[in-house]
Amino acid sequence: MYNIYRDEDYKWIRELMLYPRELEKNLAYFENTSRITVPADPIERVIFQDKAKKAIRKVAQNRGHLLLAGKPGTGKSLLADMFNHVVDKSLGDYIRPKESIVAYPGKDQNHVRIAYADPAIIEEYIRMVHRGIENAKDGIEEFSLEKQISSVRKVRTALLLITGLSIAAGIFFTPAFFVTGISGIGAVFMFMQENNHKVQEKIQREAQNARSANVKHLMDLVPEILYDPRKDSNLMIRVSEPASSNMKGGFRHDPYQSGNLQTPIHQRAYLGAHAKAPIIYIDELKTLIKEGYMSSLLEIMQNKKYILEGGRNTGSGAADRSENYLKADNIIIACCNHDTLQYLREEGDGAFLSRIEDKGEIIHMESSVPETKDHIAQVAQYIKQEIEELGREFENTWGKIAEKEGQAGVRRRCEQLYGKRLPADYKLRAREFSRNAVAEIVKELRCRASDRKLSCILRPINGIIKTAELEAIAENAEFVEPRHITTALREHTSIEGAISREMLEHKKDLKKYIASMTDSIGYVVGLAVIRSSSSGQMFGQPLPIHCQITAGGSDVITSPGKLGEIARAAAENVRASIKKLLHRVGAPYAGYEMHIEYIQAHDGVEGDSASVAMNIGLVSDYIRQPVSQKYGITGSLTGEIILPVGGVTEKVRSIMDIDLTMEGACVPWQNKHDIEPLLVNTDFEYIQKEEVPGLRIYRTEGKRDPFDVYFCKTKYNAYRILMDISKEEVEDRITERSRQDLEFMQNIIKGKYC
Repeated sequence: MYNIYRDEDYKWIRELMLYPRELEKNLAYFENTSRITVPADPIERVIFQDKAKKAIRKVAQNRGHLLLAGKPGTGKSLLADMFNHVVDKSLGDYIRPKESIVAYPGKDQNHVRIAYADPAIIEEYIRMVHRGIENAKDGIEEFSLEKQISSVRKVRTALLLITGLSIAAGIFFTPAFFVTGISGIGAVFMFMQENNHKVQEKIQREAQNARSANVKHLMDLVPEILYDPRKDSNLMIRVSEPASSNMKGGFRHDPYQSGNLQTPIHQRAYLGAHAKAPIIYIDELKTLIKEGYMSSLLEIMQNKKYILEGGRNTGSGAADRSENYLKADNIIIACCNHDTLQYLREEGDGAFLSRIEDKGEIIHMESSVPETKDHIAQVAQYIKQEIEELGREFENTWGKIAEKEGQAGVRRRCEQLYGKRLPADYKLRAREFSRNAVAEIVKELRCRASDRKLSCILRPINGIIKTAELEAIAENAEFVEPRHITTALREHTSIEGAISREMLEHKKDLKKYIASMTDSIGYVVGLAVIRSSSSGQMFGQPLPIHCQITAGGSDVITSPGKLGEIARAAAENVRASIKKLLHRVGAPYAGYEMHIEYIQAHDGVEGDSASVAMNIGLVSDYIRQPVSQKYGITGSLTGEIILPVGGVTEKVRSIMDIDLTMEGACVPWQNKHDIEPLLVNTDFEYIQKEEVPGLRIYRTEGKRDPFDVYFCKTKYNAYRILMDISKEEVEDRITERSRQDLEFMQNIIKGKYC
């Protein structure tokens, strides 16, 4: 009987069973995370990125530049903060700015002079100038209309006297009343005129800038402090959207440009990151490229100085500029993803990368690291750090409540949050992780990587750790246990994960319906993954495939739907392998139409991991042999060999849901280590079907609900598991079917020409 496996192959499969014991041994130094200590050095709190941490210490010593390139969530921002911490601790007192930056009026209204001065001296100088201006303002004679008011008052008094005399005279001489009327009206008019002068005098005296207007030309000459190092002592400035305005600075627009109200240029000037911060952190380099600031940045990095010039293209700041240079001896820390890095290689023949390498280093962040004892210990340390962080968050949120109302008040308020009664001994505190719970996190990191590595994309893991913490707190458990991790994984997922879960629910009913309505000939359950664009996490799901192969004279293959180039090439490869098999076994060949359909794969399919599934479906239809719908399969077929593919752990894990009624999977031999994490915190045993080795994993306690994983080297191993047929029988039945098809085609041709 044909058997490609050797004795050591079976031994290697049995060695996979040692993985849970090895993991437990690596975690044996603690029972729970209460015994884990967090390093005092903040750089050592960043896990997995050993090369990056070493480079940071080296570059910090030389005041060099850094470019951190890697996937989101690998710790680029955290390392930038650590770089700032290292430089501040070692060189902060040396490189921190010590001089104020002062702006003076320039040679005309569109120019400004920049000077560097001692903060205390320039502050005292400006204070002295302001005192002088205040004295000058106080020496200005107060506005007064006393002379005008006095003269009006005299006229009014005379008119009132005449009015009184004319009234007395009118008693004896009636025409005198005419004088009374005239003088009375004049007195009223003089009274109104007096009040009008008084109001004008009051308005002028109480006008807010009455005296200031007289000394405005002096105020416009007072220097303006643009930067005071005593008020802004941060070494690093974060810039999310680098542009000329926030990197270099500029001049604000002045809407009052006439009537002696215009603001002088030096009072409208403002500085950007280059002038104020020794370290500039560009959070996402792609935004710098979009804003078109790259050329200016390169020039400043080269010259370490720049001219401050206008803000807007139009308006009062368009023509403004400084007469002398501003210093700009900055350390540049930038972060980018790999797609941006490719652009930087091409832009200007890699000028920016050359600047970085000239006085610094380009650090490629690790996306995965080998699962070693040291890295496992770092995972435990990372969990402890997250526990302490959650404890601080609880203290900030609930500390005052606990101090004022005690734990009883905290419990009462938490009952309102949870909507249920809580135990009398309930305490809102961060729970430590048990050893098995830490093993679950290690398992999850293994599942999200491959090749016996741990994923370095930790941002999604933060959410899982905190969600598990909250589950344990709600349950009032003493420690976080594996069941809390399982719940957190189910609840804390990305958009792609939620979509995958919905699709998986749909595939459950679809798979059951297909199995009940067909004889399973030509149908096969492939395994696919959805990759999260934000976290890089993969989510597996079953991919039902239907294949047909029919003798028709034309030699074509059709595969409807939105298939990518790799998937179409894989389909062509399957056709070539079948033709090669027919030729090798000496079967006569007739033209065949091959049809491959990915059932309800609405979003399209890309990749070659379904090529072995396509081969099995076509062979099944060709020889009329049913395929077990209880098993899924994945792998890249090249000739007879099944090569490894990505996401095997997630693919297998996705069909281990008991409700899906799947009983096992076939995976490529070289992906055998991807099954190791599925053995953590569960029961399992070695199995073998004919010559094909495998592992049986029990999905529930008590060794119930077994799930068999077989490791296939060739497509014939997959035939044995999924169709329960040997290589010899497959070749015999293919030969027989080929002869029947050839005879059929010959009969049609004879009938056509008779």
